[in-house]
Amino acid sequence: MRNDSRTRSDPLETLGLDPAQRALYTAILRLHRATRTDIAQVMDGPEEKIGRQLDDLVKLGVVDERSGEYLARHPAAALGRVIAQRLDRLAEESRMIDSAFGSIRTFIRDYDAGRDYRSGSFTMEPANGADALYESVLGIAVQSPGMEFVTAIPDERTMADFVRKFADPWIDAQKRKLLTVRAVIPVATLALPGARAQLTELTGTGGSVRTLDRVPSWFMTAGAEVAGLPPFWGGNLPDHAYNFYLVRTPIVVGVLRALFDELWARAVPLPWSRKGEGMVQVLRLAAQGMCDESIARQLGISVRTVRSRFAGAMAELGTQSRFHTGVEAARRGWLG
Repeated sequence: MRNDSRTRSDPLETLGLDPAQRALYTAILRLHRATRTDIAQVMDGPEEKIGRQLDDLVKLGVVDERSGEYLARHPAAALGRVIAQRLDRLAEESRMIDSAFGSIRTFIRDYDAGRDYRSGSFTMEPANGADALYESVLGIAVQSPGMEFVTAIPDERTMADFVRKFADPWIDAQKRKLLTVRAVIPVATLALPGARAQLTELTGTGGSVRTLDRVPSWFMTAGAEVAGLPPFWGGNLPDHAYNFYLVRTPIVVGVLRALFDELWARAVPLPWSRKGEGMVQVLRLAAQGMCDESIARQLGISVRTVRSRFAGAMAELGTQSRFHTGVEAARRGWLG
């Protein structure tokens, strides 16, 4: 069989050793210990050039230099170290490639958004009825388990229907890891019968809810591919027999997600959430005229924690003083 070694590269070249460096390393192995001049004589080359090659071998870690003499490290240790470094580089390159593959999906969405924007094509499906709304969300979640679902609910009638009839299926879907709900609702809806119990269970199974004084309109997004829009922006769904549109266009989904994130940043947590409960306790006792020290004794916490909870409440409610914080907390139903 013909030997094709001329067409194959030296395996050590993949480790960073070119043929000249390999020959030099072999010479040092045989000499074991030699000066730069000795090595240049053996290699029959100019000392300056040999010196540069020796410096490269020292940097690679296959040769040591001690007091002007060069010693070859044991091949198993020297080349093993070089191989390990190469493997580390390959692992890092592999991670970078994996990351690049992960980015492709984002690029595809951006491409689709740009194409839709240019062509003006928007895939819209009219739907009718509250059952169709809530069942469509669950249907999308079944097809894409782990989906993040966000929604803005602007009115008490829609919220009452959710509490009375549709919260339980969504809570069950969260328990089954089909979806995760984030919702912004009007603060006034917290007083609806059964709202606290259902919202507590919704958040207890992984959902998140925040409140605003006023929510501009109903809308939703289901994952990165589907959005829901009302027939008239600003209207509520019950007044229009729960007519809505499912829009399967990335650019629309992206716009609505950006709007939701803006509302979410301005909204405040539920007053009985795990984070809010401690703040509410402090505010309620302060509303009774208790000082920080008395509140701390009452709750079994430090004065520093009391003041930290006051600061957290001020940040959540967007207030500048304790008095204003108490007024705003009462207005939002935190003290009820």
